[in-house]
Parts: sequence; C-alpha cells; structure tokens
Amino acid sequence: MNERIAENARRFDAGDTEFICECADPQCTERVEATLEEYEDVRADGACFLLAPGHGDGTIERVVERGDDFHIVEKVHEAARAIARRQNPRTA
Repeated sequence: MNERIAENARRFDAGDTEFICECADPQCTERVEATLEEYEDVRADGACFLLAPGHGDGTIERVVERGDDFHIVEKVHEAARAIARRQNPRTA
C-alpha cells in the first residue's frame, strides 16, 4: 500500500505524506507522516521499515532511529529479514 502512496506523492509532487504503519500487525492502519524522501531513504534497504512509535516487535526487529512522528526499524531475525528483502520492489 505504501508503495502506491509514494507513487501518488511523486505524481502530485507532495511534500509530507501520510503512510501506513509497516509494523507486523496486519490489522494496523495507523498513519505516520513523513516526506517522500524520508520514506524512500528508509525503504532503500529492504529490511528497514517505517513504523508508528511503539509498534516495533523486538523479537524480529530493532529500532534504528526514533523520530517524533515515526520510528525506523530494521529486521534482525534472519527469516524475516530474508523475506522482507525478497519482497522489496526496489530489488526486483
């Protein structure tokens, strides 16, 4: 979903955009505000994600940066990391 949000942000030359939290909870729909550049920087590494503060799962990821509006996490569990990198559209 966030890839489409980013695509639309590029198309409309948006500054800040609301992305959907990329936490492990499939029911989560919390929004996080970030610039397109911030989102692209996070997702350049397929194992890193943009999360709402407090939504990280310490069993599979670690917080690498804490901001007021969002946290950046990196998958550290090997299986989760491999899946995340395989599914990253930037590596296709």
